[in-house]
Amino acid sequence: MWAEGKHMSKLNIDQQTIRALFSDKKTDFLIPDYQRPYAWGEKECQTLWDDLFLFAFPENNCDSFDSENEEYFLGPIVMFKHDGKMEIIDGQQRLTTLMLLLRAFYAKYGSMKNDKALKTSKFIEQCIWKTDEYGDSDKTVLKINSEVSTEKEKGEFLNILKTGVALNNSQSNYAINYRFFQEKIVNFLDQYPDWFSLFPLRIMNNCILLPIEAESQDTALRIFSTLNDRGKPLSDSDIFKAQFYKYYSSHGEKDSFIMKWKDLEALCDSIFHPQSGTPMDEIFTRYMYYERARQGITSSTTEALRKFYERNDYALLKTDDTFTNLIDLANFWRDVENQSIERFSDRILRRLFVLNYAPNGMWTYFVSVYYMANREKDGTLDDEKFFVFLNKTIAFIWAYAVINPGVNALRTPLFAEMINLVNGRPVYFAKFLFDAQQVQNSFNNFVFNNNRGITKSMLTWWAFQHPGQVLLSLESVLEIEHIFSRNRQENERTLSNTRNLESLGNKSLLEKRINIRASDYKFVDKIKYYTGFENKRNQKKEGTKIQELRDMVAAISDFTESDIVQRNAKIIQGFINFMKNNGLLKEDEPHGCTG
Repeated sequence: MWAEGKHMSKLNIDQQTIRALFSDKKTDFLIPDYQRPYAWGEKECQTLWDDLFLFAFPENNCDSFDSENEEYFLGPIVMFKHDGKMEIIDGQQRLTTLMLLLRAFYAKYGSMKNDKALKTSKFIEQCIWKTDEYGDSDKTVLKINSEVSTEKEKGEFLNILKTGVALNNSQSNYAINYRFFQEKIVNFLDQYPDWFSLFPLRIMNNCILLPIEAESQDTALRIFSTLNDRGKPLSDSDIFKAQFYKYYSSHGEKDSFIMKWKDLEALCDSIFHPQSGTPMDEIFTRYMYYERARQGITSSTTEALRKFYERNDYALLKTDDTFTNLIDLANFWRDVENQSIERFSDRILRRLFVLNYAPNGMWTYFVSVYYMANREKDGTLDDEKFFVFLNKTIAFIWAYAVINPGVNALRTPLFAEMINLVNGRPVYFAKFLFDAQQVQNSFNNFVFNNNRGITKSMLTWWAFQHPGQVLLSLESVLEIEHIFSRNRQENERTLSNTRNLESLGNKSLLEKRINIRASDYKFVDKIKYYTGFENKRNQKKEGTKIQELRDMVAAISDFTESDIVQRNAKIIQGFINFMKNNGLLKEDEPHGCTG
């Protein structure tokens, strides 16, 4: 049947059995290099095997199957014809897995000489290899080729199809899944020997695919943008990759783009660990906020990533600037993650470390916009201006988290300042300045429980207010230490106000390895853990790198309720002064910031 598309594009849509589609002499499949790597694992293969078995043998009964009428729909395959090949735009996970499954069946049939086995073998051959006019297969020419993944893995997939052997030491998805199907087939043959020939026949003859053949790559890509591969939804970056691919292919730069994309993908995988979406989605998200600001968008409601980039027929993805900027921005975040002393001064790295403990992730978008708007041609930033910006950002986000909790509330002021950034204006937060007394009251009344993100944020900020605090690795595992321990209060009951136990004045950052040892001791007993000691086996145990704690144990022999109260007041007042120095209090005129 023929259907009309959005732009009157014609689509050839005609559901077919696996055997009809795969054995069609005109069908020559190609999985193009802009596709993502083969990603199905044993979980997806197990689901597929179970589904197919239940379909082929309903209620575990071979005779309950109606071969004339039973159908099992396996989903769509989107493709278009290019240079005599059917390029697979969507459905490669299914297609590849079905090829591996059929090849595993064929390998088992190779040793069988009965009539049914021979007939079934020939049907499978016609699905895997090209055939001549008599239907005889040419074992040198496969029906499918792949340009995705690494050369090694691609070669391995094709070699499995050619030889029926997957090396035992190979850990590629192709090899793992093929060995999985081989094991399943062996077990199936042992358990149901009389049904063996029927299983692959019912898969080939009664399992249905919906090949959607578009007349052009453009049409195929539009369909690709709306469909999901079974069990593996297309990520936003998969869609964006296809659009970039089309753009660079039209300019004769396909190979260069593919290489750069793979490098960018590897880079993002190494530095981003988002809670949702892929690492590549993350770099597109951070860049989106820069483009939003350039477009003057202040709405606190952000569009979904795909919706933003698909505007005006993906216009942003049809320019060299966007891809170049994405790479540049990713390199910036690589250097942040690696704490690069070549790119950043020590004071900048210290502020970036503090921001890494922000109560939410909005700071990454804000800093991304700052970088894109203020970078020099060589990717450098003015150290003083960046330092001023980071201080003000910390002061504002921290204060907002206490007074107006919730990440969504933060969007309104940050989005407005993003527009200032792209227009070359300093960040002032002029419409969102704080009342000093309100800040004081909010901090005094706020319960800094350990489960609140702002608690660790405040302690990190405070630790790095110490002029002697050394830069710590972003890989450091830091926990919240109760200097006056909970266990001590339970035993001594010496705190007159138990709220002091959970106040900032009683808390500090501390390395996990030390916190485990020091957690329940009295202060005098904690001293050796803070400063470092030598155990009975003459092994040296390093002390903390939190300089304030080291100074504390050098100055006092006990930490009492009075110390908690004084330190708490010092932290809160210190932060209010920090806000004042950064021009965030209403009685202050907006000015540059210090820290």
